[in-house]
Amino acid sequence: MTLDRERYRALIDARVFHPAELHDRLLARRRRTIAGADGRLLILAADHTARGMLAASGDPLAVADRYTLLDRLTRALAVPGVDGVLASADILEELAWLGALDDRLAIGTMNRGGIIGATWEIDDRMTAYDVNHVESRGLDGGKTLLRIDHHDPGTASTLESVAAATTALADRGLMAMIEPLPYIKDAGGRAVLDTSDEALVKVVAIASGLGSSSARTWLKIPGSDRMDLVASATTMPILMLGGDPGADAGRTFDRWRAAMEQPNVRGLVAGRTLLYPHDDDVEAAVSRAAAIVHDTSGGSA
Repeated sequence: MTLDRERYRALIDARVFHPAELHDRLLARRRRTIAGADGRLLILAADHTARGMLAASGDPLAVADRYTLLDRLTRALAVPGVDGVLASADILEELAWLGALDDRLAIGTMNRGGIIGATWEIDDRMTAYDVNHVESRGLDGGKTLLRIDHHDPGTASTLESVAAATTALADRGLMAMIEPLPYIKDAGGRAVLDTSDEALVKVVAIASGLGSSSARTWLKIPGSDRMDLVASATTMPILMLGGDPGADAGRTFDRWRAAMEQPNVRGLVAGRTLLYPHDDDVEAAVSRAAAIVHDTSGGSA
């Protein structure tokens, strides 16, 4: 159901006249266990705006419109098989105020300081949630981005801060979701993803060893045609990320389906692929992903 415009206006008014309601409703939401019944998760990713990533489906500002984003998120969260959402505090509080997070996981994004396109982009500093507020706001875990570029000094401080956050989250019994990504510089000096499987295996191995406990660590990594090779680098549960495939979403879904055959590949953390699909049918895209994750399609999703 589309988000009512009057309800959206009331949310804006609440920020002015009743700001405490935003975090109060986040605290008051009904909680659930991390793994659920089948140990598989479909998490909607909505933390892109916090580091200036606003493009989707060919529109450079698609994700910037907050009404549209919240409308798509609330509709997607209502689809059976969706387990939760990963977002910055603004979005999690807004979804909680709208009543969309009951019985759903809420994962707080932490280091959003690597603004897309900035000269310091790989220096992913903690600018969103910290561990204390992940706990005190009643969230289920925290997510960190770990982009490893062997030639960028910003990588070292990010490694240190992600390791510290992983330990602190584990100490509090909270999920520590790490997104390790291999990065290189292109000819123009811009940070870009290294898409080789060998590089992905290496960063998965590094992320698996971070912190003083790995007991609460889940990894969020790109899907690969060689997921057997990538997943074998760790015993930690893996959630595949989505990205923005544009018109080639079919290949993304096929890759997800094949990768779910690996025992420690446990689901998806997908944002623009599901919230801004090429055909603009949010519910259909989310339902298709849920069928893959929770194996409700009989192999025909």
